[in-house]
Amino acid sequence: MYTVEVSLESGERREYPYGTRVSTIFEKGMSSRDTNPIVAALVNNTLTSLSYKVEIDTEVKPVRLYSHYGNRIYRRSLSFLLAKASQELFPERHLIIGHSLGDGFYYYYEGMSSISNEEIQQLEQMMHSLVQQALPIERQVLSYEQTVEYVSKSGLDATEKLLKFKNEPKIPVYNCGGYIDLSYEPLVASTDLLFIFELRNYAPGFLLRFPQSKSPDKIAEFQDNPVLFSIFKEYKAWGKILEVNCTGRLNELIENRGIAHFIQVAEGLHEKKISLIADQIHEHRDTVKVVLIAGPSSSGKTTFTRRLAIQLRVLGFNPVIIGLDDYFLPKEQTPLDEQGKPNFEDLHALNVKLLNNHLLSLFDNREVEIPIFDFKLQRPKEQGTKLQFGNRSILLMEGIHGLNPDLTPHIPEERKYRVYISALTQLNLDDHNRISTTDNRLIRRIVRDHQFRGNPALGTLNMWDSVRRGENKNIFPYQNEADSAFNSALDYELSVLKPFVEPLLKTVKPHHEVYNEARRLLSFLENFSPIPPTLVPHHSILREFVGDSIFYT
Repeated sequence: MYTVEVSLESGERREYPYGTRVSTIFEKGMSSRDTNPIVAALVNNTLTSLSYKVEIDTEVKPVRLYSHYGNRIYRRSLSFLLAKASQELFPERHLIIGHSLGDGFYYYYEGMSSISNEEIQQLEQMMHSLVQQALPIERQVLSYEQTVEYVSKSGLDATEKLLKFKNEPKIPVYNCGGYIDLSYEPLVASTDLLFIFELRNYAPGFLLRFPQSKSPDKIAEFQDNPVLFSIFKEYKAWGKILEVNCTGRLNELIENRGIAHFIQVAEGLHEKKISLIADQIHEHRDTVKVVLIAGPSSSGKTTFTRRLAIQLRVLGFNPVIIGLDDYFLPKEQTPLDEQGKPNFEDLHALNVKLLNNHLLSLFDNREVEIPIFDFKLQRPKEQGTKLQFGNRSILLMEGIHGLNPDLTPHIPEERKYRVYISALTQLNLDDHNRISTTDNRLIRRIVRDHQFRGNPALGTLNMWDSVRRGENKNIFPYQNEADSAFNSALDYELSVLKPFVEPLLKTVKPHHEVYNEARRLLSFLENFSPIPPTLVPHHSILREFVGDSIFYT
């Protein structure tokens, strides 16, 4: 019998028959009775289910429930469990996943303006019942025809549309007691692992809440995020205008050559929103002197700021754009992180005192010299840019700390207007599988880093966890400080970014630690039909990433 060599995390090497399942290799540690059970595996740095068959010489590492990948598997598995519970309780209803909100996912029923507390309790009780039954969740492979027949009979229109643009002969799915859903990533092997969750009414839908990675054994106290939810509600309304709410529908537009008009309307909605924010600033024209703009990496802050400046100029302002990065302290004065390296994402890496003095001087119509930071020498240049306010002047400042009150403690609140930039897509893969905002931004970042900074995809993927930690510390806690919010996501953008990013992701090889992320993104992008970049307007926020923007010529 043909055998394969398996290298374990301990360094031990073993021989196994060809086609041995991962679950056999681990033998123990997969029970819900274990403190931190194994729920999946990294096989040559590719995330797989426990039913995966090993067919080549392989390095196999266990993925435990309380780990980075384990947390993601737990959340996806909880979503699967909720969908099964909903089908059993309310088979006539159409459950749709919305977006992430704090430590949970927002769900709603199509065509329903609310769900009662009693119905939410019924759903929660059904989920607990399924957990107690310890039902197996099995990965299976169906023929293309079988899969289409099942989703059609089940009324899963968005999934059916998605399958219309696939032609694989075999479709991987997960099956639990006859309930089937498409497989995008591994799920846990049994429902009895999914015992920590909470359903919470959040009109017009509800939240499926799960444990945070830092406290995997409990549900944290609920913290509302009204700004983020208002962004989603507004963008969902845009989705109704655009008549596209899932990837399959977007692909239909591309196939039927209706995408050019769709792009024009999507960009028009962006322009209208930026104009409305400018109008709101104009309403406070007698007091507001500085607009502070913040958002996570690759949210499109720079292009937004320039487009807002145009709208403000239309209203009679004389906007001046200054980047907070120019207020960086010299490298030797920069705070250090846990590894002893300069932490440029720390608020105290900026000369906060000088910034506040400059703002107060400008508001009093006194001339100041704005610093220019030399990133090569890691210090401000000897000479800066002189600036003095006129009667119609307003300052636009963009940077990660823009919403942090400690950035401008000496500036009166009535002088400031804060804008939060997000990239929250309302588009779903299908009704039960969302498109991660973080993935959207990561794909933008990979393309931009390659196009304009000469960084390979491997470098961007390696640093992404660090970027995310900085966002969680310096940006997301201050979202609700914003006076206005702008969603920079464009429902068509992943189809434009796809031809740019696919060859970059393919340069990441199996021996690289981040290989699974590259493979996961490639698999995700297979769901999108491509759109030529020539259709993207040159003022679009998307041009910040793919190039040829009118703001950077």
